[in-house]
Amino acid sequence: MLLVSANVNGIRAAARRGGIPWLEATAPDVVTLQEVRADDDQLRAALAGSVFEAWHVAHAPGTAKGRAGVAVLSREAPVAVRESLAEEFEGSGRWVEADVLVGERDAGQVVTVASAYVHTGEAGTPRQDEKQRFLTAVGDRLAAWAEEGRLAVLTGDLNIAHTVHDLKNWKGNRGRSGFLPAEQAHLDGWVDTHGFVDVHRALHGPGPGPYTWWSWRGKAFDNDSGWRIDYQLASAPLARTAVRAEVGRAASYAERWSDHAPVVVEYAL
Repeated sequence: MLLVSANVNGIRAAARRGGIPWLEATAPDVVTLQEVRADDDQLRAALAGSVFEAWHVAHAPGTAKGRAGVAVLSREAPVAVRESLAEEFEGSGRWVEADVLVGERDAGQVVTVASAYVHTGEAGTPRQDEKQRFLTAVGDRLAAWAEEGRLAVLTGDLNIAHTVHDLKNWKGNRGRSGFLPAEQAHLDGWVDTHGFVDVHRALHGPGPGPYTWWSWRGKAFDNDSGWRIDYQLASAPLARTAVRAEVGRAASYAERWSDHAPVVVEYAL
């Protein structure tokens, strides 16, 4: 299973900039999207004319127009789709999970693939408190998957740099949302308590980088002054099958189709 996760920063804008052909060229089996920022019809229109036009789309748009939105795209219809993480976040457009069949229908394996978008937060504000509650709800879901022994993977934009290896200017961002110990503690728990694996780190070592987000402003991209905030966190049984991981960083600023770079992982199921 080749799984590509991408924060598209608006699917219609990404399509205009060449994002859909880029995703097609990776020849994925499953694609997860974050910050879709479109309704169902607009998402389908953006995918029209591509291989994804015929794919199944599990889409959880946000009720706030032009905000958030997550999706899971798969060749075949999923066995099940769930949009509910916790009652507080209904309609937020920040969580969708699909049970995807990998392989032949009678002999394949079911993998739970989640697409998540965690907002940026703001230290010391109610917005940050809400981010913490969302992360707690995610942790509860991962704990349930681990207890069930699922083949499962959390993908998406978590808006957290886990360690100093995940942020170029980590000294200048101490005390700011995205690099707070309280946020990082959630990732610690998912890994240490529930056995989830940061697949890219497991395959490539501690870093620094590679980063997955750079500001559009200034020379952040050219200087590779970025953050690694996009992840594929796989349950232990699935992580054992991971054989390749890479970040699809654009060759130049002009070739970027999002402010994020996709995370690509191949699982040898």
